[in-house]
Amino acid sequence: MKSVIFAGVGGQGVILASKVLMETAMEAGYDVRESEVHGMAQRGGSVECTVRFDKKVYSPLIPKAGADYIVAFEKLEAMRKLEYLKADGTIIINNLQIDPVPVINGEAEYPSDIEAWVIENLYGYQFVDTAEVLKELGNAKALNIVMLGVLSQYLDFPESAWHNAIRSLVKEKFIDLNIAAFTKGRQLKK
Repeated sequence: MKSVIFAGVGGQGVILASKVLMETAMEAGYDVRESEVHGMAQRGGSVECTVRFDKKVYSPLIPKAGADYIVAFEKLEAMRKLEYLKADGTIIINNLQIDPVPVINGEAEYPSDIEAWVIENLYGYQFVDTAEVLKELGNAKALNIVMLGVLSQYLDFPESAWHNAIRSLVKEKFIDLNIAAFTKGRQLKK
């Protein structure tokens, strides 16, 4: 069974990314389960989606130390989900900082050593810098699909299945942008 956690903040497209993975896995013939936790998403709060796929899946819930992959759209959200990563799992982290409300209000500081800690303590990780890619695409809202493209390098689904899923879930006027975002994500080094 493969278990994937998508983690980000409200407005980053975490839910759409999980739905595209679900569609892709279903097209490949897998049984798929998904769970969403929205939290205070509308106010920039945490959003988490879990996707599990295999021949038969009974629950969408991923136990601690049970995720094969964590896809974090923001650095602090990566740290919040670490306890779910398998010892041999991989965490993909967008090198982006979005200050949570306590940091904005001056009640807390954003940790400055996240990247160093991950490098020192984890085996399977990939930091990606999506800023330049999003600038090239001309749309920061494509972050979720760029990150999905990065994840796709680790999963054994044909690229056409990903494209089909994107086409089925995205409004027609945004399909080309999202296919381009996915392709750019696949090109970010593994």
